[in-house]
Amino acid sequence: MAIEIENSGGAFSFEAPAEVFACRGRRGHNPVRYRRFDTTAEAVRFAIEELPAPLLLGTYLEAQEVRFDQGGIRLLYERADYPLPRLMESQAEGSVKK
Repeated sequence: MAIEIENSGGAFSFEAPAEVFACRGRRGHNPVRYRRFDTTAEAVRFAIEELPAPLLLGTYLEAQEVRFDQGGIRLLYERADYPLPRLMESQAEGSVKK
């Protein structure tokens, strides 16, 4: 279940450190089971843009003592105040420049 960001107590910061805990793959092969990030924004980008979709299902992100599941991570990525360029935005800008 996704955690409502508004209910996490206080202001949310994409600058806070974060940890990503990835689930195991179907065959038990998963090169990334735990990873720490300097910022929550980097952790969110990694989870959405780099983890294979099947692994994201059981993955959670912990930041500011709050855990976010797949749905919560996606909500963070889609927030208007998400500070990093999104993959789709970057690809669209690259195709316009060509």
